[in-house]
Amino acid sequence: MSWSGRAVQVIFCLLILKLYCQLTVSQLCPTDESYALLQLKDGFKYDESASLDCKPPYPRLASWKSGTDCCSWDGVTCHGVTGHVIALDLSCSGLTGNLNSNSSLFHLSRLQRLNLAFNDFNRSSIPPEFGTFSILTHLNLSSTWFSGQVPSEISHLSKMISLDLSLNEPLILEAPAMKMIVQNLTLVREIFLDYINMSSVDLGSLMNLSSSLTSLSLDLCGLQGQFPENIFNLPKLKLLSLSLNSDLHGHFPVSSWNSSLELLKVSSTSFSGGLPDLIGNLDSIKVLDLGNCAFNGSVPASLGNLQQLNELDLSYNNWTGQIPDVFVNLSKLNRLSLGNGNFSGMLPSSIFDIYELLHLDLSQNQLEGTLPDHICGLDNVIYLDLSYNLLSGTIPSCLFGLPSLVWFQLSNNHLTGELGGPWSKSLLEIRLESNKIYGLIPPSISELVNLTDFDVSSNNLSGTVDLNLFSNMKNLWGLDLSHNSLSVVTDSSRNSTWPQFYKLALSSCNIIEFPEFLKIQNQLNFLSLSYNRIHGEIPQWLSAKGMQSLQYLDLSHNFLTIVNELPPSLQFLDLTSNLLQQPFPILPQSMYILLIANNKLTGEIPPWICNISTFQIINLSHNNLNGNIPQCLGNFSTELSVLNLRSNSFHGTIPGSFTEGNKIRSLDLNGNELEGSLPLSLANCRMLEVLDLGNNYINDIFPLWLQTLPKLQVLVLRSNRFHGSIGNPTAISPFSSIRIIDLSHNEFIGLLPTQYIANFQAMKKVDEEYKPTPKYIGEIYYQDSIVLTMKGTEIPMERILTIFTTIDLSSNRFEGQIPKEVVLLSSLLALNISRNRLTGQIPSSLGSLTALESLDLSSNGLDGGIPSELTSLTFLAVLNLSYNQLAGPIPQGSQFVTFPSDSYVGNLRLCGFPLSVKCSGDAAQPPPFQEKEDPGRLFDWKFAMMGYGSGLVIGLSMGYIVFTTGKPQWFVRKVEIEQKKWLRRKIKKNF
Repeated sequence: MSWSGRAVQVIFCLLILKLYCQLTVSQLCPTDESYALLQLKDGFKYDESASLDCKPPYPRLASWKSGTDCCSWDGVTCHGVTGHVIALDLSCSGLTGNLNSNSSLFHLSRLQRLNLAFNDFNRSSIPPEFGTFSILTHLNLSSTWFSGQVPSEISHLSKMISLDLSLNEPLILEAPAMKMIVQNLTLVREIFLDYINMSSVDLGSLMNLSSSLTSLSLDLCGLQGQFPENIFNLPKLKLLSLSLNSDLHGHFPVSSWNSSLELLKVSSTSFSGGLPDLIGNLDSIKVLDLGNCAFNGSVPASLGNLQQLNELDLSYNNWTGQIPDVFVNLSKLNRLSLGNGNFSGMLPSSIFDIYELLHLDLSQNQLEGTLPDHICGLDNVIYLDLSYNLLSGTIPSCLFGLPSLVWFQLSNNHLTGELGGPWSKSLLEIRLESNKIYGLIPPSISELVNLTDFDVSSNNLSGTVDLNLFSNMKNLWGLDLSHNSLSVVTDSSRNSTWPQFYKLALSSCNIIEFPEFLKIQNQLNFLSLSYNRIHGEIPQWLSAKGMQSLQYLDLSHNFLTIVNELPPSLQFLDLTSNLLQQPFPILPQSMYILLIANNKLTGEIPPWICNISTFQIINLSHNNLNGNIPQCLGNFSTELSVLNLRSNSFHGTIPGSFTEGNKIRSLDLNGNELEGSLPLSLANCRMLEVLDLGNNYINDIFPLWLQTLPKLQVLVLRSNRFHGSIGNPTAISPFSSIRIIDLSHNEFIGLLPTQYIANFQAMKKVDEEYKPTPKYIGEIYYQDSIVLTMKGTEIPMERILTIFTTIDLSSNRFEGQIPKEVVLLSSLLALNISRNRLTGQIPSSLGSLTALESLDLSSNGLDGGIPSELTSLTFLAVLNLSYNQLAGPIPQGSQFVTFPSDSYVGNLRLCGFPLSVKCSGDAAQPPPFQEKEDPGRLFDWKFAMMGYGSGLVIGLSMGYIVFTTGKPQWFVRKVEIEQKKWLRRKIKKNF
């Protein structure tokens, strides 16, 4: 064929094609479908707030106008030949209104794709008519505020490829509907059901999911039970997200795994077990999030094979051993979270070679070592948190100048060095508290005009700091300079414009008056000026007329004399250890925690306190308060956990209004003038751990009914008028949690309470949980305390360690022999049954109480010899056997050669060292034994009589715990650390 002939054919074809296109265009968008769309539009209103997650919402329906071709409307896609509407995308359109079963939407029967995400359908139900879209392949109803049950008709969409019903918290997907979806949607590749209630779904049904599945996302669905392991082997699976299902259990496969996974998230579930070496075969994975689970064991070095990894989160697990130093090949990693993972050992240096890192969190582990110099190569890092570790050495000064650094946290380590620049202008948060940083706060800190939070508390900083240094930081909401050797001043003569603080902590800063700039603080929520030298009256501008937003106020350990009306929103008030000499102050209705111990408050507790139903902790101990204890204190607050009225002059009876379900954990009424009997309603205090009623005039028999309290650890009834025999228990496990029991200085008679002693389960073995890190009974803002008697001397124990166990039944009229059941208490540390009418011999089996450190059997009628088996008590530091009828030689060796003669005085027939009376046939007296220090001992009785703080602190455990810290305000700082954690959680919630 000639060239001209072929040209004619081409022109003819083009004319035919043009004619066909014109005909097609004229027939696009059938009238009925156009009308259906317009009806759909009329059923909704536009509200930008309906699509808040979209930036910005786009009002697609604005282009839908009658008389125009619907195929040209925003969000509408038509078939190129037939003109039928085959796809509708109305996501982020700001639609609000109901989508009902009679909606014209369901007239669009040829839809293949439908996207209604990020609109607000007013919690209406998902119409079952969605199941009529027989050729629908993609359905997205995410974040549409549908509620009710997911209709089973969804399972009729047999051609479905992608199903997204996520982010509809009111939605419920029942087990039958889920089972049908799994069975019928055999072509489905993507399933997104996040935030839907699937708590009733049988996880076994997931085993039948399509082998074509590429994405499965079930975050926060309330899933329960064991996750099917076979899902990890689906051949095409790329995304698996199961986060935020706390009752979902599972393990990772150890033999086979689909290597095509690109995202795996099981964070905040109960997945457990070890991390198999096989994890290193996931060579395509980009996101691996295992945070906040129950994984354990060591982290395999095969993680270093995951060269595509962008995000790795192993935080909040119970790993063992070191972090493997395998990060040299993970060059694409930009987010690494290993915080609170129980890791130990040296800080892996290869982490600091990942120059693409944006987020690095190694906090709350036991990592050691120094910060390497090449950490300064992390030019892209935005978030750096190495806090709460054991890091030492000098902080590289270049860290302060990392160009992209925004959040910088090295708090609670052993780091030294000085604060120095140059400073990165991008810094918003600097947290270096609880280290050993020394020197001055440099004036150059004022260059950080964008800084929001600066905390250098509990370091060794010195010098004078003028707070005007921070006055130009307009965004600074948090400032904490507490517990250094700083002298903080404010030059009130300067006309400074101050930032509006949210938190301001200047404890132990040698401040002598309230800073004037506080008058203009309108957003202050947290203020701590404790441990200063502020005298006089709390100013009016700090009271109800100012500081409207203040919730936390700590003015403890000053010299304040008068407190007036307090800020109306106040929740926490600590005025402990001041010189307040006034009646009970007026409190706002919002109070949670009230601490006014160690003052000179007078008068009665006013009845209006019963109107404050939010109280959690009340400590009014060591004041001059009197009158009756208000009856309401037993039931006025359902949240009250601590009530401490110790060392006042209250009289009358103990309130009898403790109701069922109360949360009282500690009740301390010691040292008052209370009388009468114990109220039976105390048996309703099922959460009670500490009950101290000592040093009153209570006249009653032994309260047998307390034996059923499951958490009672400390029972002190000393120095009252309790009488009668103790009797036998009626419960199966009476006083099973008791660790400290003091019934001394009463009028009990009869035999020692043998059957109770035999059931003191908490004294029978040392709790391994507490052995490495002893804990105190109490909470962040309150620590329980008691008074112990050792060799006739009362010694305050300012905080009660959970490892401390003692029995004191002294100064009563108990009779009979020392019961053999005592030897069952293998973790008992102190036993005092002196000043009774006990007879018989000292049981040799007491030598098996190898943890015993104090034994007082004095002033009884014991006879016979001192058993040589007692020399096995190698920790025994206090022994008193005086004023008995003991005879024979005093055993020698071990601790016995360290006890003075007054341990045996009043036993006329005893002989041997250290007494001057020699036994017959004695050789020369042995020289005094020089005890060697045992570093493993928790208790050190050398401190038993030493003063500490405001009074004597017993050496029991405190010698180890308090004195090894080397800082007199260790406990104060520990509490303030917990306060900061609480405050940061609160701030994150509010911002």
